[in-house]
Amino acid sequence: MNDLYARHRNVLPDWLALYYEEPLEITHGEGRHVWDADGNRYLDFFGGILTTMTAHALPEVTKAVGEQAGRIVHSSTLYLNRPMVELAERIAKLSAIPNARVFFTTSGTEANDTALLLATTYRRSNTVLAMRNSYHGRSFSTVGVTGNRGWSPTSLSPLQTLYVHGGVRTRGPFAHLDDDAFVAACVDDLTDLLGHIRPPAALIAEPIQGVGGFTSPPDGLYAAFREVLRQRGVLWIADEVQTGWGRTGENFWGWQAHARNGPPDIVTFAKGIGNGASIGGVIAGAEIMNCLDANSISTFGGTQLTMAAGLANLGYLLEHDLQGNARRVGGLLIERLRAVGAQLPWVREVRGRGLMIGIELVKPGTDEADPQAASAVLEAAREGGLLVGKGGGHDTSALRIAPPLSLTVAEAEEGAAILESALRGIA
Repeated sequence: MNDLYARHRNVLPDWLALYYEEPLEITHGEGRHVWDADGNRYLDFFGGILTTMTAHALPEVTKAVGEQAGRIVHSSTLYLNRPMVELAERIAKLSAIPNARVFFTTSGTEANDTALLLATTYRRSNTVLAMRNSYHGRSFSTVGVTGNRGWSPTSLSPLQTLYVHGGVRTRGPFAHLDDDAFVAACVDDLTDLLGHIRPPAALIAEPIQGVGGFTSPPDGLYAAFREVLRQRGVLWIADEVQTGWGRTGENFWGWQAHARNGPPDIVTFAKGIGNGASIGGVIAGAEIMNCLDANSISTFGGTQLTMAAGLANLGYLLEHDLQGNARRVGGLLIERLRAVGAQLPWVREVRGRGLMIGIELVKPGTDEADPQAASAVLEAAREGGLLVGKGGGHDTSALRIAPPLSLTVAEAEEGAAILESALRGIA
């Protein structure tokens, strides 16, 4: 392992982050478990950054991929592609966007990049609204709309980005207000901002901020924002890269918690739909999707191999009601973790919904973020046989818990016990 780490350091960028003081090589997985190169078995509560959505080595997906690989792997979007059309049809129907069109990419970054291209072209404006503490990818344009300093290596951007309040409920100038007053204050702030600038192209927002530490506003905030935006023709882009496909349990899409006035104008997706295969994409009504007046293709977006994986994975998720499982098992897990957190002064908040749970750590008696504590819990959880993630807009002080959606009650209890031991161990 030390040899592999040395080789990694010699040929890959210094800014390519690795977890753990002794980095981990994962060699194989099954169900909700993975194994490392030394044969150690771990319960996986992070799923390759929310990407292994259903299960590791899911037979239905591996069979579909193997059969497709035996026929043809790739031909590009210059040719008709049956699996791509079939998956697009299913996603368009699930999106609730009228007259929807779907464009496939290889990642969430590329999906958000495409959404920004569509919105700015359609609206003939390069001004974009984004949320503070947000993350939308690592391309030049998506870094330019990311409101998280830890993931923004440059301030240069092709876009003029303005950041608004609301993505973090328990921090910032409106944190002391109740939910209704919080929403009203954020709407007033947005309205005031729009009164000082030329109408922007779009607001891009994650229903639950992923890299930001699984923070979210009160339900209904983005619906209230949309009422203001609609009056000015401004589009709403919902970044569902981490929240889509039933992970939040209560809804299939994260935006549905804000849905009193219909779906977003544009939805982006990635991660879980491929269960590890490189699938991202954009959904929009035909008028917006077709606004480009130049040629465009995707060499690797929508390949037959990845589409076969997506079709099998989505079918499994729907047939086995994994959204319902995320609601039931996630509800038990979050209550168990909240009971533990209530006893520990360094746990500021346990938040989230479904199987998307964040635990924010601070220095006891303060609101000051404690990234060292988060790192210590990450290491201790690994020692106990559990993999979790980190995030947050305040120096990466939040643990991110996002297991595959097929997690069982017994596995949830096992993971919660390991996390409790790790959390108590940093005293």
